[in-house]
Amino acid sequence: MPRRTFVYGATILLGANLLNRVLGFTYQYLIMAHIGGEAYGLFNMVFPLYMLALVFTTAGIPLAIAKMVAEEVSLGRGYQARSIFRLAFWLLTVSGALVSSGLYFLTPYIAHRLFPDPRVLTIFQICTPAIFIVSISSVFRGYFQGLQNMVPTAVSQICEQIVRVAVGYTTAIYLLKTGVEWAAAGLAFGMLAGEAVGLLVIIIHYQRSRIPLEKDPASHTSSGYILRQLWHLASPVTVGRLFSTGLSALDAMLIPQRLHAAGYSAREATTLFGQLGGSAFTLLTFPSVFTFALATSLVPSISEAAAQHQFHIVRARSVEAIRLTILIGIPCLITLFYFSRPLTIFFKSPEISPILRILALGGIFSYIQQTTTGILQGLGKVQLPVLHSIIAAMLRIPILIYLTGLPQWGLRGTAWAYVIGFIIMAALNLLAITRSSGMPIDLQRFLLQPFSGGIAMILAFSLLDPIIGGHLVGYSLEFSCGVLLYGIVLVFNGGITFSDLRRLPWLGKFLKP
Repeated sequence: MPRRTFVYGATILLGANLLNRVLGFTYQYLIMAHIGGEAYGLFNMVFPLYMLALVFTTAGIPLAIAKMVAEEVSLGRGYQARSIFRLAFWLLTVSGALVSSGLYFLTPYIAHRLFPDPRVLTIFQICTPAIFIVSISSVFRGYFQGLQNMVPTAVSQICEQIVRVAVGYTTAIYLLKTGVEWAAAGLAFGMLAGEAVGLLVIIIHYQRSRIPLEKDPASHTSSGYILRQLWHLASPVTVGRLFSTGLSALDAMLIPQRLHAAGYSAREATTLFGQLGGSAFTLLTFPSVFTFALATSLVPSISEAAAQHQFHIVRARSVEAIRLTILIGIPCLITLFYFSRPLTIFFKSPEISPILRILALGGIFSYIQQTTTGILQGLGKVQLPVLHSIIAAMLRIPILIYLTGLPQWGLRGTAWAYVIGFIIMAALNLLAITRSSGMPIDLQRFLLQPFSGGIAMILAFSLLDPIIGGHLVGYSLEFSCGVLLYGIVLVFNGGITFSDLRRLPWLGKFLKP
């Protein structure tokens, strides 16, 4: 099997995630324009609890699979890698079946006890079978991630998103005449259909992709040992993801309640919460298509280097990953801040524009926290991101509760609370990486080079907006000129080199000397 670099793997996932995010943008626009923020708000109330149940089911095992498989393959033990996969497959099949079936019957109690709006019952019941499907597909994705083969995951995600958009939108539109809650149920059904197709696609890839299975009796490992290793690696991740998804579920309950306390009606609070997730966070998380791909590729890549005691490679890959995160994040956030008004108007939510601007100010820390979490997980320090997220939440949640409930703050207070959480988490992760690996904080590459390009981009927007702004073509020209100037400045100050471009798949082969 050909070796893959983490930049190659990240680029493959980036392409898939970029296409998925474009489809997601289209989907969000269709929802906000034709179905409404209230329906999306109902669906968004259920989604965090669905994710919480999924964390209980998978228990961080996919990440553990990726790390263990990467280490076994790097040592030439393909049979052991397959044994890890098989054991994890049966483990998550059983846990997925138990959790999804149990949750289905408990849904009426949960919906009436935990959510401020009882209309979520049907939506949640439709989501529960997806837990079983996702638990199985996550095993395959962890396995391919460990092989540093991101193509099966990328293809399955694309197929999943296409089906989700097509089925979800058409079903929601058809059911909208029955009621807003049934339109939200249509969105949930689209998610279920997409997950089923994604699983089918990745199973087909698994049948076609095999690694050498020569069994070495000297390297045989018992199932008990594999289970202990899976638990050792997965348990801290499980705690962290339980905490993270638990916080999302708490936010889904707290934010509408605190908006109601600030003077909004229940329907207005649900609609605003839907616009926050459907518009502001959809736009803010768009650049995370890169950081997610990078973080996913970093775990096996850094695990492999650490297993071979090549710590200079660990440091080099960590620096490169953070640098690339900042280089991509800066122009995206400047664009979100500068064009917040037309972007939120596009999503039929112009009142969310100031909220998006606040989130954009701290967005770079959100992207850095995702990449640095991947680095720490690759180093085996899976417990540290959990601890850091707890510390950040201890400050964020009280601020969110207090500020969101004030009439003069509302969602602005929510946004500032999130920004504070991003900053704390990113700073703690960076400090942990420097202590664990000796990675230097390169201020020139992390700060001076990208920010000088960002200043040039802001100047381009400021000069061109009075001349050609105000319509789609003008905004597109402004954005293109700003990105071009950003790239030119980075080439001149050394932020981007030809060695960076040569490592990219497809493009790189045309730039080799």
